[in-house]
Amino acid sequence: MGLEAGLPGFRPDQLEGFRIGVTSDRRSEDLIAAFERRGADVLHAPAIRIAAAADDSQITADTATIIARRPDILLATTSYGIRRWLEAADAAGLGHALTTTLENSRIFVRGPKARGAIRAADLDDSGMSDEETTSSLVDKVLGEGAAGLTVAVQLHGFTDESQIQRLQDAGATVLTVAPYRWLLPDDSSRVLKLIDAVCTGSLDAVTFTSAPAVDALFGAADGVGRLDALQEALRGPVVAAAVGHVTAAPLIAAGISPIVPERFRMGALIKLVCDYLADERVLRLDSRLGPVELRGRRVSIAGASALLPPTSLTILRALLAARGSVLSRSDLTAALPEIQDDHAVDVAISRLRQALPVPALVATVIKRGYRIDV
Repeated sequence: MGLEAGLPGFRPDQLEGFRIGVTSDRRSEDLIAAFERRGADVLHAPAIRIAAAADDSQITADTATIIARRPDILLATTSYGIRRWLEAADAAGLGHALTTTLENSRIFVRGPKARGAIRAADLDDSGMSDEETTSSLVDKVLGEGAAGLTVAVQLHGFTDESQIQRLQDAGATVLTVAPYRWLLPDDSSRVLKLIDAVCTGSLDAVTFTSAPAVDALFGAADGVGRLDALQEALRGPVVAAAVGHVTAAPLIAAGISPIVPERFRMGALIKLVCDYLADERVLRLDSRLGPVELRGRRVSIAGASALLPPTSLTILRALLAARGSVLSRSDLTAALPEIQDDHAVDVAISRLRQALPVPALVATVIKRGYRIDV
């Protein structure tokens, strides 16, 4: 906390009351620690995990082929993949031969982190993709002409066959090496807990750092019959936050509008989530009983505060959004699909009042419904 406490804009209470889901595996500690230092409660549920290739003999064979074919171009897509590849080559006794080969290749990198891994290996790159995507990396090669060239591609997680096909269609010979792969988590219980938290609105935001993690979460939700509910929640009360537009693509395809930082970096994602929740997702209203503030699950009324359970939270959000106007029982039923009749609404209102630090905040309007006492 000492280092961050001195940063401009750092506030240890910035995310107090908010609950954030983190779906990443690698570097998840950075996200979790950053959010918790600002007061958030974090639910960590890796949707996928990165694993080294199961059989290094395949990496060794692919590396030997690349060394023998002396590629004209190398496309370096991820820092982890480059590091893992060089480590596997060293272990197989091919490290020196590989770096010597790549010294004579033109190396194009997908983004700054891949560039850093290349330079850490004492190699130089010839350029970076315009959009930090594999497709824009291939665009760069095709723009300069690929016919007759041999292109080596360091794959990341899963093979993007369409990009390899584009190179082949342009007349290039393509060689690939896959230093790691994406795997589903061994224990799915945390993912199912995350899905339930999204669907019930007990999370304020979910962060995504890879497109496969989005697909994996959707697949897990579909497997338990909750895909529609998950996606509907991510279109409404729960904010989806993606580290970049590649990660955002499957969310957008599902009709979800994620927030995305201008710079596709972990630090930028952290800042965006913090600022967005603090600036856009705090509800405030002046009432006859004092100022009301709802920050995530925490409601404060005239200085007294309490944490609300999911159903009470949903009802209070609706009442605060109405800003003192009356919401009928049918209005509240629409906001809470699990509530089926007027009696259930009355019970839910009673429980909300019990959870509030000032129960009288919610007023009954005879024969009409309920409102905030403004």
